[in-house]
Amino acid sequence: MTVHPPSLAGADWLEAAGVRRIFAALNRDGDESRIVGGAVRDALAKQPVGDIDFATTALPEVVAARAAGTGLKAVPTGIEHGTLTLVADGTPYQVTTLREDVETDGRRAVVRFGRDWTADARRRDFTVNALSVGADGGVHDPLGGYADVIARRIRFIGDADQRIAEDRLRILRFFRFNATFGDGIYDPAGLSASIRGRDGIRALSGERIGQEMRRVILAPRGAEALALMQDSGILPVILAGVAYLGPLALTLAFEHAAGARPSVALRLAAAGCRVEEDAERLGERLKLTNAERGLMGAAVAAARRVPLPGDDRAARRFLYDLGEETYRGAVALAFAWSGGTADAAAWADLYRLSERWRAPRFPLSGRDALGAGASHGPAVGTLLKQLEAWWIEADFAPDADVLRSRLQQMIAAAQ
Repeated sequence: MTVHPPSLAGADWLEAAGVRRIFAALNRDGDESRIVGGAVRDALAKQPVGDIDFATTALPEVVAARAAGTGLKAVPTGIEHGTLTLVADGTPYQVTTLREDVETDGRRAVVRFGRDWTADARRRDFTVNALSVGADGGVHDPLGGYADVIARRIRFIGDADQRIAEDRLRILRFFRFNATFGDGIYDPAGLSASIRGRDGIRALSGERIGQEMRRVILAPRGAEALALMQDSGILPVILAGVAYLGPLALTLAFEHAAGARPSVALRLAAAGCRVEEDAERLGERLKLTNAERGLMGAAVAAARRVPLPGDDRAARRFLYDLGEETYRGAVALAFAWSGGTADAAAWADLYRLSERWRAPRFPLSGRDALGAGASHGPAVGTLLKQLEAWWIEADFAPDADVLRSRLQQMIAAAQ
């Protein structure tokens, strides 16, 4: 039985001033524009609506001219594929002319522009992404996407092998959308096609793979998706190495127990790293940011030195040495590597040390050393490092006056 989608008329995001301005600018002289894809899918799934993308029958040069004529800024962000970004009331909206693929090589497509909404829908990846909504709030569903939205089912449009051959990244998107919107049951045709096409992932850029993997690993069913990707032989192709799904599961459980904010870098470290070289390889493979690589490598390196829960003095020293972010990452990884035998509550308390104790700054500087009579040169740094080590050993208790007195004693002893 056909399930008809409800109207979205009156939705806040559809009535936003910028959205109405774009509809008004483009819906004229026989052209029609609609909002397509993710925004419609999310609205029908009763999820928060993110980016709002438009499709239109108007050619790119017509879109640009109409934008200029109505005070909208037009940026040619993908003009070769018919895409411009229109900025309305400070918000960017992507606008793409209807198109059909003429030729594909698994990474990019040659397209031609058209006016057939159903043909445009058929070139998309999944039925849930083929929905569109007009200015009046009426939802267009040429491929049965709404039934899949409410069933939480992810299906390729048409032949799954063909969809994947057009763009190998759709394999990762298949798992990502299942992890985000699915009910845990994967479409057999889509899964089989993904397994058959897995070697094609090697031809994709690290940036594209990394972007999808960030989303998979943060998705509600991300761990389940990665486990299926591992069993299907897909994850080893992506990571170019061994996956550790047990530590990843423990990391997710630990995040919940400790009230930790999900971290792409730490989840990836748990899933793919045991030594610093793993972090370097994975960071390069997925083209992670410098900050993500830095946290991943530092946390992996420090995880084997985490003090056991209950030794607060050692924990404070560890936190002072590492800084809060690396400290927390190291504690989370150390628990994950414990194999689940550790006391989760005690480790969560260790993780939250920075909420109870803020690492102080060392009170003295080179000026204090010179003022106390130290000679200029490398000796100043050496003195301060020795004094800081003494201060740390004293559990950070000595204040600035005590430290100055100690400094004077050290200088006198050295003379």
